[in-house]
Amino acid sequence: MELMTPLFVILCPAIAAALILLSRNKPNVRELWTIAGSIAMFLLVLSMAPIILTGETINFILFHTMFKDIYIGFKVDAFGEIFAITASSLWVLVSIYSIGYMRSLNEHAQTRYYFAFCFAIMGAVGVALSANLVTMFLFFEMITISTYPLVIHEQTPEALRAGHKYLAYLMPAGAFLLFAIMTTYYVAGTTDFTPGGIKSLATVSPWIIIVLFIAFLLGFMKAAWMPVHSWLPSAMIAPSPVSGLLHAVAVVKAGVFGIVRIVGFVIGMDLMHQLGLWLVLAGIAGFTMIAANLFALSQDNLKRRLAYSTISQLSYIILGAALLTPDGMQGAMLHIPFHAYMKITLFLCAGAILVATGKTKISEMAGIGKRMPVTMAAFSIGAIGMAGIPPVCGFISKLYLCLGSWAVGSVWGMIFLAVILISSLLDIAYFVPIIQTAFFKKSAEEIAGGEVKRKEAPLLVVAPLAITAILSLVFFFHPNTFYIFDLAKMAISQLFGGA
Repeated sequence: MELMTPLFVILCPAIAAALILLSRNKPNVRELWTIAGSIAMFLLVLSMAPIILTGETINFILFHTMFKDIYIGFKVDAFGEIFAITASSLWVLVSIYSIGYMRSLNEHAQTRYYFAFCFAIMGAVGVALSANLVTMFLFFEMITISTYPLVIHEQTPEALRAGHKYLAYLMPAGAFLLFAIMTTYYVAGTTDFTPGGIKSLATVSPWIIIVLFIAFLLGFMKAAWMPVHSWLPSAMIAPSPVSGLLHAVAVVKAGVFGIVRIVGFVIGMDLMHQLGLWLVLAGIAGFTMIAANLFALSQDNLKRRLAYSTISQLSYIILGAALLTPDGMQGAMLHIPFHAYMKITLFLCAGAILVATGKTKISEMAGIGKRMPVTMAAFSIGAIGMAGIPPVCGFISKLYLCLGSWAVGSVWGMIFLAVILISSLLDIAYFVPIIQTAFFKKSAEEIAGGEVKRKEAPLLVVAPLAITAILSLVFFFHPNTFYIFDLAKMAISQLFGGA
């Protein structure tokens, strides 16, 4: 179906960015454009879901290049729609949160912040809606460029070092990705995403496919698999809304989305299995899941602990795709939105704690649950979900990942099932102490005999994190909220022929 809706979706943040610049001297108007752009984008994205669920694919070609079969365009399928709904819906909430956060801390360069944020979301949704590797590459690099000013927002020496490290990883990653795309076009004659993989690659030398796989894997360093992960904890110097953007919405989710695209829509499950590439990818994911959680255990800075948690959780998605089973792939697809809502809740809570108390270390947060009960209740919901404990949506995606591991039907399946369970136990090990410190340890005021006064962050900060926490619960009881579950089932049907 030829529709211009994908183009209008992409134009929403671009127009909002232009209006933000024009309104730079009028903060209220500037922030109004941010909210308006995010709501318009989400509604347009959501309007495409019922069409996709009828079995249609929405296409729109922006322009053709001088090379045959290479064009810049959009193709909205069920899998891409899941990521687009995730990114656009969370942009609405993070925009509201950003207003309260940036004003409470009296942050500088707020116009630049909102302007860059627009293009970061534009890049993420563009990746989701891309029809081919070339279009995806352009939006993928837009994410890198637009998030750099957000990472260095504080402009301190530490922030600038983090920004340089960020580019030192992600710019070479772009070169690897471009090489992989050019090679794909050279050997296959197309860069279009095809359910089950590009058929002509089956006739190519196995060694070329192996080189392609390695190049794509290095190209998607945004997925933060180990050992190319260290840029992510360093980027925690950025403001909390940016940390949420990096870890839940735009950057890292674009990375794992890209890996799932390559497995299911470029190389294909058959070639991945025949060449043993699935085992390599699953091994990298399994190692990252365990190792990142062990690093998380030793972090006292709350945002750094959450960063290592993200590194681990992203590899759940990679593992689900690597298993090459319908349940595993469905678990991977569902974990993209479910993890996004849970993880952004945690980062928004970290920002709220900073705004209300100025504290960043877990060891300083004794008794904070009594002082900030709404914030810490939301944090507890996100933390429980990360460990895969009901009634939070993380249970559903992790259940599918476990079923996918079981369906492998070999000793490797049992090994990866054990990895998922061990990693989930480690999630509990580093989240429970935070909750225990917040709710069951006495603060210095209590020890001194003083009264603990409730003092939450401003409403514009607390309301979005409460909503994301509530939605993390809603997805458990009604996983088809925003059509997510039906879209995942349709994507699996397209990949596995009705499995």
